[in-house]
Amino acid sequence: MQFSIKTSTAESLKTACAVVPVLPGRKLGPAGAALDQALSGALGTALAHGDLPAKAGSTLLLYGEARRAARVLLVSMGEESPVSEKSFGEAVRGALRHLGTLSGADAVSLLQEAEVDGRSFAWRLRAQVGAAREAAYRFERMKSKKEAQPVKPERLAFLVERAGAADAQREVGEAVALANGVDLAKDLGNLPGNVCTPAYLADEARKLAREHKLKVQVLERRQMEALRMGALLAVAQGSEQPPRLIVLQYRGGPAKQAPVVLVGKGITFDTGGISLKPPAEMDEMKYDMCGAASVLGTLRAVAEMKLPINVVGVIPSAENMPGGGATRPGDVVTSMSGQTIEILNTDAEGRLILCDALSYVERFKPAAVIDIATLTGACVIALGHHNSGMFSPNDTLADELLAAGRESGDRCWRMPLDEEYQEQLKSPFADVGNVGGRAAGAVTAACFLARFTKAYDWAHLDIAGTAWRSGNAKGASGRPVPLLTGFLAARAGSR
Repeated sequence: MQFSIKTSTAESLKTACAVVPVLPGRKLGPAGAALDQALSGALGTALAHGDLPAKAGSTLLLYGEARRAARVLLVSMGEESPVSEKSFGEAVRGALRHLGTLSGADAVSLLQEAEVDGRSFAWRLRAQVGAAREAAYRFERMKSKKEAQPVKPERLAFLVERAGAADAQREVGEAVALANGVDLAKDLGNLPGNVCTPAYLADEARKLAREHKLKVQVLERRQMEALRMGALLAVAQGSEQPPRLIVLQYRGGPAKQAPVVLVGKGITFDTGGISLKPPAEMDEMKYDMCGAASVLGTLRAVAEMKLPINVVGVIPSAENMPGGGATRPGDVVTSMSGQTIEILNTDAEGRLILCDALSYVERFKPAAVIDIATLTGACVIALGHHNSGMFSPNDTLADELLAAGRESGDRCWRMPLDEEYQEQLKSPFADVGNVGGRAAGAVTAACFLARFTKAYDWAHLDIAGTAWRSGNAKGASGRPVPLLTGFLAARAGSR
């Protein structure tokens, strides 16, 4: 789908379909009213007859004039005044669903003239681009027969005043860049484990580096052994797939600017190891690398936006399998930090690969480190599928992430990280156990990671409940690429 800006007046608009918001009280906005006048009051007449339900997202198609708008799609914005963010989203999705049934290849949206409570004009543009790309997304790489019908409309324009055209074009361009990053994260997450291996993730990182002029380094087993990454290597030792530690660097800021480091969990398939998972829905464990996918997606978005900030992406990647060489419950390993870990549950492997990566990133002298991981089922129980769990001992960093989540619609919720929870991780045989029992499982997992992050400001995002959808709409969500990209844009002073 292609996006553009139109600056013509509503009454002179020429398009296969004009998408017009109907505001609370069945009113038209200024542009909608101008188009109505050009069409001899046809829109107002239709509204007066009450054929458009008031519910947000309801639509009514009218036929206009070939020399102007061949069709007009009236879209209800609901009854709340001002329009709520939720109602605006429903209106956009309702419009896109209806547009997808029409034969016209192009459409022009006027929805952005509906004022949304607490949201800017730029946000309204970005929201439409994001929703349109979400509706257009297809993952058909593994199918022998592709969907024959193209996504409609092929071209979507936004009507804006000439004075604001340059700003609008920039906002749309950044929204497209973000959507490209989200789509990359989805594609990687949706690939099966027999395709998306640690080596495949490394190849994707190299490809991303070539396309966007990033610096890339891929560490293999021998180099990890030299670094004494005993925790990461322990997870990988049951699999025939060798591990990788992937490092990508984007340099958009000043040379001496300390980078923000993103660390993404890259378990390309998680059987649980010797602590084997139940077979039901184990196919979804291909999504256990969605933290890694979100790092790659975010770096793509940041590079396309050309944000003036330095970012490093670090992806520890392995496959967790119950092979003959697999780690056993009760084994003790030594992490890169020198801390010893008793592996009480081999299915708590994500924190093991992350802890060595979190020690490794100290060399970058980071301004902040954020790790992203599908870490615990306990976080799903606590927060469901709407908010990612966010943990940080740093109030400023936590507030930045919360604000970026609210702005992007990719929300997180701050969880506790009190020192008392560390008691659950005590081990009689090592410095720390890798699990702390069922109680507060998401919290103790974050507390485990906190032991390896004393040298910098740090936050942890548990995306187990938000990284993918189950059921009929099964698939990777691309989260938290919008949250991370928004956070970095704000840090760069670009938003």
